[in-house]
Amino acid sequence: MPSISARSQAAPASPIRRLYPLAVEAKRKGKKVYHLNIGQPDIPTPEAFMRGIREAKIAVLDYAPSPGIPEALEAARAYYAELGFPLSSENILITIGGSEAITFALTVTCDPGDQVLVPEPFYPNYLGYARLTNVEILPLTTFREEGFHLPPRQEIEARLTRGTKAILFSNPANPTGVVYTERELDMLVDLALKYDLFLIADEVYREFVYEGRHKSLLSYPEAADRVILVDSISKRLSACGARIGMLISRNREVMAAAYKCATIRLSAPTFEQLGFVAFMRDPQRHAVVAQMIEEYRIRREVFCEELRRIPGVTFRKPEGAFYVMFGLPVQDSEDFIRWMLTEYPGQETVMFAPGAGFYATPGRGHDEVRGAYVLNVEDLRRACAILADGLALYTAALARR
Repeated sequence: MPSISARSQAAPASPIRRLYPLAVEAKRKGKKVYHLNIGQPDIPTPEAFMRGIREAKIAVLDYAPSPGIPEALEAARAYYAELGFPLSSENILITIGGSEAITFALTVTCDPGDQVLVPEPFYPNYLGYARLTNVEILPLTTFREEGFHLPPRQEIEARLTRGTKAILFSNPANPTGVVYTERELDMLVDLALKYDLFLIADEVYREFVYEGRHKSLLSYPEAADRVILVDSISKRLSACGARIGMLISRNREVMAAAYKCATIRLSAPTFEQLGFVAFMRDPQRHAVVAQMIEEYRIRREVFCEELRRIPGVTFRKPEGAFYVMFGLPVQDSEDFIRWMLTEYPGQETVMFAPGAGFYATPGRGHDEVRGAYVLNVEDLRRACAILADGLALYTAALARR
């Protein structure tokens, strides 16, 4: 029998979803599972977006243009113009979620075997996209005690090699919630200019900032030819299933190459693009997003307050996004999560994402988990109470083994 490809064998299973079958089994047995393992908001998708889908006048659902429906490209252009970034439609490509945008970015900037420097812990699917494009992730370790901010410049330069083609990072960051300072971004831009690197900035959580100020890489005209921006409506519009993202660059060669990728996959979803257009035409859209961000600000306060009450839990309060990467008083967080889903007594339990899956450096993250504060405050309080009880029972169970 022929063997499957080496790159597909090397592609990692998502640590966010890997233990999901255990949660399904727990639910089958009648348990309620508080899902803090995945960034799936519970806030309703804006009505204007849904109305745009319901009221779409389409007789034949044909292929959309590969770069995106003209109205969707214009909606994206208008969004960035409001942020102070004038773009043309040629600078924007509508993609099938931010995931495809990152895959396209890696494809057009790297050849097989090239390296991309990524601060870790990072969104674990970055590793999957890299493996499937035969690109090597070069991890740059950041630390919980430092709020996951970047290390000094000399440490970053020491990690670069002749094979490094790009720096990929999210800001605000998933899974850490760090918001990089202007000084940190200035440093990355300077490094890209000095070492002739691309900068791939995942700014999906741009609006989700509670401390400090988000600065987009589009703010650096001196780096316009090397900045590739990744965006998505999944979180901003609480529309993860819509699968509408964007790849943005002022580099004509990058966009021409990305356009070839887009033609190969034909088109992004039509109805969801129309939903995005309808939302951008809604005069209440700014208030809708602001209300959503305020709700997450409240959830962040509650979640961090409850985590501080749990003995042995360590973290720095996140500055953005809707995640907390925190340490547990255990040696193997994945084993603990498995135990919570399979052996924790009672009719309720809680699920987090094990920390090791967010690192490329072996041995890191085994005492950490990522929690997503995407549930209402009452559920967050209850989930933290279950976590505290579970840690005590798990520690006792380990002592009896």
